[in-house]
Amino acid sequence: MRAAALESPGSLVLTTRPVPDPGPGEVLLAVEATTICGTDLRIESGAKTRGVTPGVVLGHEIAGRVAALGGALRPGTPAVGAQVGLAPEWVCGSCGPCACGRANVCENMRLFGTTVDGGLADYLLVPAPAVAQCVVAVERETDPALLALAEPLSCCLRAHTRLGIGAGDTVAVLGTGPIGLIHCALAARAGARVIASGRSARLEPSLRFGAAHATAATGAELVAEARRLTGGRGADVVIVAVGAPELAGASLELAAVGARVSYFAGFSAGASATIDPNLVHYRELAVLGSANATHADYAEAVRLLSSGALDLGGLVTHRFALGDVHAAFDAVRRRRGLKAAVLPGTG
Repeated sequence: MRAAALESPGSLVLTTRPVPDPGPGEVLLAVEATTICGTDLRIESGAKTRGVTPGVVLGHEIAGRVAALGGALRPGTPAVGAQVGLAPEWVCGSCGPCACGRANVCENMRLFGTTVDGGLADYLLVPAPAVAQCVVAVERETDPALLALAEPLSCCLRAHTRLGIGAGDTVAVLGTGPIGLIHCALAARAGARVIASGRSARLEPSLRFGAAHATAATGAELVAEARRLTGGRGADVVIVAVGAPELAGASLELAAVGARVSYFAGFSAGASATIDPNLVHYRELAVLGSANATHADYAEAVRLLSSGALDLGGLVTHRFALGDVHAAFDAVRRRRGLKAAVLPGTG
């Protein structure tokens, strides 16, 4: 089989490997689609090395089909031929975070595409401990590139659960990349009024994904625009969906009294930001982090996508064969379109 493996930091190589043979409790997937995100770019370029296994096959936003099963399977394991989404992480269940209901930040987490081989390959072997936690069958056959988006969607669902977004809320989404657009879609689906802020080229997509208003304003102009659109109140919810340190402070300026602010995006290692803590104090703001997703979040993401309850199909603007994986990475690096998918079965 073919596999796009990280030979060394900055060197992604399309290699040939034997097709794995599933052992007891294991599942072999034929990969149908893997979408590429900023984390993949950071791993591929060498900017992210912590926790990355040398020679690992990249790709953690994965959709596939059960190709073979090992013995001694858990009850409920999808049958051969079933289309499935694959959550990228599985957890120990016994560390402090797992014990207190925050398995999404497990101290011993294993990750497809980082610590173990991921989805940029013809086949992927799911280890026995990961099967129950990671393999989720669809409700009905789904475009594989769309199904692969269950991973970023699940992370956004985690944040929205914590934020409690509902009808009547005004939600400011800062950043209009694919993650910001998913946040727009979820907030609009919940009945909120969405204000999106981002690059000019991404404003029209944000309107298509549910934003009522979109602006390319930054800094003080962004704060003034948000205040104008909310009658001076500010936003009930602010989501920082891009890792720009200056938005950490701006998000508090945008917030209404009693607002919830989510630092959703990851920031570069060593990044720092200046905020006015009095805004948190006097406006009684709740500032929340959000990282990864739980199994329940991922299962809900698969349900939303495969049932048609949430349509994110417009996010996937570029599709590549596995043999063109370098072109796929280049498209994402150059911000061509919105989201790129690699489809191993297409050549």
